[in-house]
Amino acid sequence: MKTRSAFRLAAAGAFALGLAFAAPATDATAGAHSETVTIAYNVSLPSWDPTVGLSAVNPTIQAIYRSVFDQFIAQGPDLSFQPGLITDWGWNDDRTKVWMDVRGGVKWHDGSDFTPEDVVFSLERAGKPDTGNPIQFIWSKIGNFSIDGQRITADVLSYEPTLFKWMAFLTGYVVPKDYMEKVGQEGFEKAPIGTGPYMVDKFERGAFLRLKANKDYWGGEPAFDTVIFKFVPDATSRVAEIESGASDITLEIPYEDFERLTEKDGLNGVTTPVSDIGMIFLNDVGPMEDKNVRLAAHMAINKDAIVKRLLKGYGVPIDTLQAPEYAAFDASIDVPYDPDMAKELLAKSGYSTDNPVTFTIQTTRGFKPKDYEMIQAIVGMWRKVGLEAEIEVYEIAKHFELRAQDKLAPAAFYNWGNAIGDPTTSTGFAMFGPSPHSVWDTDDLDAMIGPLWGEADETKRIAGWKAVDRYIAEQGYVIPLLQYVQPIVVNERVKIVPNVSGALQPYWFTKGE
Repeated sequence: MKTRSAFRLAAAGAFALGLAFAAPATDATAGAHSETVTIAYNVSLPSWDPTVGLSAVNPTIQAIYRSVFDQFIAQGPDLSFQPGLITDWGWNDDRTKVWMDVRGGVKWHDGSDFTPEDVVFSLERAGKPDTGNPIQFIWSKIGNFSIDGQRITADVLSYEPTLFKWMAFLTGYVVPKDYMEKVGQEGFEKAPIGTGPYMVDKFERGAFLRLKANKDYWGGEPAFDTVIFKFVPDATSRVAEIESGASDITLEIPYEDFERLTEKDGLNGVTTPVSDIGMIFLNDVGPMEDKNVRLAAHMAINKDAIVKRLLKGYGVPIDTLQAPEYAAFDASIDVPYDPDMAKELLAKSGYSTDNPVTFTIQTTRGFKPKDYEMIQAIVGMWRKVGLEAEIEVYEIAKHFELRAQDKLAPAAFYNWGNAIGDPTTSTGFAMFGPSPHSVWDTDDLDAMIGPLWGEADETKRIAGWKAVDRYIAEQGYVIPLLQYVQPIVVNERVKIVPNVSGALQPYWFTKGE
């Protein structure tokens, strides 16, 4: 029997294979070359700017961004914070100022020098409302920057306890000041440069991305000279990619395929609990304005059965938007599986299996393992208590678009990533009405969440978020389902380091025996 590694947290087919290349023939067979790694990836890259637009807050594409760009502060595979382009950082005693020490001797991909001015430019740009950064309201909390050698200082305009955490998270990337000002946004999309371990060699939108190693990377030269991301959104096609040898690595495939493939000679597998949560957004429209309907929808779902039967045990059922490893996780928050109670709640609002509530639920298909099948199962459970949902399938990019416009259906399945484990970046952004990532907009919840954004007392802040999570569960404002376990299958000639954030980073790859 083959040995399969499992890392735990410390803290259609032929068409897709043919489509994979519209690129030169050498690209299609590059996976066989000892200096090349080919990844059958589950999403494509919508935009090259890692700090603006809806795609900037998609956790799934951070593996690509981190290959080309560096973040202000880095994170290890266990989510520990590490020096990045900023080597040291902190607050003054009364937290009215921040300071950051900038790494020296770094080059942009075009050979120009990386400087503290690039860091200031990136922070100021991210904080301007008109540049389209979805996390602008975090970055705008500091200003009045000054530079003295390699040290940057700035005033705290409004205290944000998670500021430095965000420097290692979504949109927390440094972009080149002089180059951006020279070529503009359009020019940057055509020819992006960063300071990261890989440089863009060729990009065919919707098809593939080819990266070349940055030999002069400040962190050391990557092990593989070339990395190819094939964009293969269909899970069945990703299975075919790895099984045929057309790709060396794939991820987010059905768990039964994972177990079958990792028994094959030449293939290894890793299943890693990651910081992603499978959840159902509820929009405060139509039937979801009824508390009885919301709670019935939650109580009718047998999460344990979904994990055991559909996901073959790869997952952790949860009842809050905090995964067990997050700072504000509260194991005492419980929404029981109780279909009889669900029926009673619906009856109070005049609904039954003979007179069901009707609404639409949106979901991706193949983006995460068994996402569509999970929703099918949930819809079946709902039908038994008096909830009749019609399934609408969409691409993940459409989810972001509709969510930003507050036009999601009454129910919408999504995976929420939170690589820094802070309650603001799970419950906060998902449930606070003014957030561009929330579709639940009610005054009661906003009044509870609002004061917590700037709470300086950490004990009080975490306790406040736990109270918010309990209230959300009692009101049924969202339906958390499970913490994900990420399946990765890899050719034995490549050794990978799984990332608890779910971002599979090529820079951490090494050559197998």
